[in-house]
Amino acid sequence: MKMFGRRRWLWGSLLSVAVLLAGAGGWVVYQNEYDLTEERVTVTGGRQPLQGVLARPTGGHGPYGLVVFVHGDGPVDATHDTFYRPLWEAMAKAGYATLSWDKPGVNNAPGDWLDQSMQDRADETLAAIRWAKAQPGIDPNRIGLWGASQAGWVMPKAARQSPDVRFVIAVGTAVNWLQQGRYNLLAELRERHASPAETAAAVARSDRNLAALRAGSTFEEYRAAGGDVDGLTPERWAFNKRNHLADATEDLAALRVPVQLVLGGRDVNVDSDDTEAGYRRLVTTPGLLHVLRFPDSTHNMVSKDVEDSELRSTFLAVAAPRSLFTPGYLDGMRNFLSSLDPASPDRPKG
Repeated sequence: MKMFGRRRWLWGSLLSVAVLLAGAGGWVVYQNEYDLTEERVTVTGGRQPLQGVLARPTGGHGPYGLVVFVHGDGPVDATHDTFYRPLWEAMAKAGYATLSWDKPGVNNAPGDWLDQSMQDRADETLAAIRWAKAQPGIDPNRIGLWGASQAGWVMPKAARQSPDVRFVIAVGTAVNWLQQGRYNLLAELRERHASPAETAAAVARSDRNLAALRAGSTFEEYRAAGGDVDGLTPERWAFNKRNHLADATEDLAALRVPVQLVLGGRDVNVDSDDTEAGYRRLVTTPGLLHVLRFPDSTHNMVSKDVEDSELRSTFLAVAAPRSLFTPGYLDGMRNFLSSLDPASPDRPKG
C-alpha cells in the first residue's frame, strides 16, 4: 500500500512535468510564430540575383509601403538567423511589408559580400527597390530603408542617389569609418579593463594596420612586414582596404527625407554621442531627424544585462524572441512608420 502510494505520487509528478514541458513547448512555438506572410523571392536587376524574403502584413488590403533591409557587417542571411522577424512584424502592424536578402555568397547565393564597396552595396539596394516597385501589393511611393551598423555608410548614399527612397531608419550607425574603428578598439579595451601597456600595444598595432591600408599594401605585403593578421584573411583585408575611408558626411548632408536615428547608450561598437551630434549637424532640414535613444541598450538593441548573460539571451532568443530586444525598440519602429502616413488604409486593424 505504501509502495503503491509512492508510485502514484511519482507518476503524478512525471505527468505534471510532462504537462509543463508540453505547455512550454507550445509557448515556444507560439512565440516564434509571426503575424506575417513570407515569400521567398529572387531579386533581379542588379550585379547578381539576390535570394530574398518578402514579408507582407496578414491584415489590411494593400498596397503596402515597403521597408528594404540593409544589413550590417558580416555574412548575414535574409532573416538574420530569424532575429529580423520581430522587426518585420512590428513594421507590418504599421502597414508595411519588408524585403531582405542573403548577402552575396551567403547560403550559396552568387557573389561575395567581401568583394563589395559601400557604393556596390548602395547599388544593390537601389536595384532591389526597382525590383520591388514592380511587385503586386507594394506601393512604389512609400519605400524606405532600415539598416544597422555598417548600413550607415550605405543608406544615405542610396537615398542621395535615388528619389525612390522616401525614409531612412538608421540603427547604431556611425559617420566616419576610421573614427568608429578607433572608438570600438578603445571601448573594448576599457570593457576588458586592459592595462595601459596593453592599450598602448593595441593602439600601435591598429596604427600599423591603418598605415598599411593607406599605403595600399596587399595582405601578403602587410603580413611579410610583420603586421598583425590574427583574424584576418586576404579577402577581409581587401574589403577593409576598399572601404576604410568610408564617410557618410556628404551623403547625410544631402538627405531630404525623414530619418529615424536609433542609438544605444551602452554601445561599444559605435560612439552614440558622436553619431547623434553628427546627424544633428548634417541633417538640418527642420522636422526630418527623429532620434530615439535607449540608455541601457547595446549595439544590437539588447539591454546590457541580457547581452552579458549567455543563458538569459539564449533563453529569450528561443522562448520569447520579441522580448530579446530592449523595451520600446519594436514599438519605436512601428510608431515611426505609422507617423509617416497616419491615415493609411492598409494598416491592419486591431
